[in-house]
Amino acid sequence: MNAISFSLSRIACRTLILLSGTLVTLGLFAEQAAAQPDPDPCRPVRFADSAFVVCTVDLRRYDVRLFWRGPDGNVLGSFSRLRETPDGARLAFAMNAGMYHEDRSPVGLYVENGKELKAANTRSGPGNFHLKPNGVLYVKGNRAGVLETNTYLKRKIRPDYATQSGPMLVINGRIHPKFSERSTSLKIRNGVGVKDHHTVVFAISEDPVTFSTFARLFRDRLGCANALFLDGSVSSLYAPALERMDSLLPMGPIVGALRRRP
Repeated sequence: MNAISFSLSRIACRTLILLSGTLVTLGLFAEQAAAQPDPDPCRPVRFADSAFVVCTVDLRRYDVRLFWRGPDGNVLGSFSRLRETPDGARLAFAMNAGMYHEDRSPVGLYVENGKELKAANTRSGPGNFHLKPNGVLYVKGNRAGVLETNTYLKRKIRPDYATQSGPMLVINGRIHPKFSERSTSLKIRNGVGVKDHHTVVFAISEDPVTFSTFARLFRDRLGCANALFLDGSVSSLYAPALERMDSLLPMGPIVGALRRRP
C-alpha cells in the first residue's frame, strides 16, 4: 500500500468512527426523548384580567372520549366514578361535556363509541342551549371539529364521539352575534375549541366571566376559529397534575382525554 492509499484509508476510518459516534449520540437523544412523558395538557392562563385553566390536546397523542353511563348502566355523574372505570388510570383530565336534563341525559346530540344515543336537538326554546347558533363538538379518529349544528348535520359526519351544546362562542373567526361586551352576566363557564383538525382546546374559567370575554379567550388568545360553550355555573374540572377534582353537582355527559397506550 502506498502512502496516498494509506492516508485515504485512515481518513475513511476516522470518518466511519465519527459517523458511528454521531449515530449513537442521536440514538441516545431519541431514546431519552421517547422516555420523557408528555407535558401535562392543562395549565393556568390569564386573559382580560381573569383566570382560566386551559387543557390542550393533540389527538395523535391522546384519545378524547365522552362518558355518560358506567359499565353497570348507571349515569357516572362524577369524576371519582369515572376514575374507577377501566379507562380511569389513563385519564389526563376531564370536564363536564354539555347541558343535560334533570335525569342527567343530554339535552342535544350525543354519540358515544360510534352510537347515537341522543338525536340532535334543532328546536327553538329558552336558555343558553337555544341561543342559536348552537353547535357540536365531534371526534373521529385523530381528528376533531366544532361546527354549527345545521352545518354538522348537512355534512352527514359519522363520528366516534359527539356532543351538542350552545351557544357557539366563535363561528369561523367571529364572536357569536348576540354577545355584548356590556353584558353583566358573569358565570363560571367552560367550553371547547379547535385550533386545527388534530388539536382540541378545552377551557374553564376560575373567575365568573361574560360570554364575550370567554369567546375572546378562545379566538384571540387560544387561536380557535370555532369554539363551543359547554355549560356555566355547574362547570367542573378534573386535572390530577393540578391536584384538582371538582365535585360541585352531579354531572351528565363528561369529556375526558386518555393517554394513548404505548
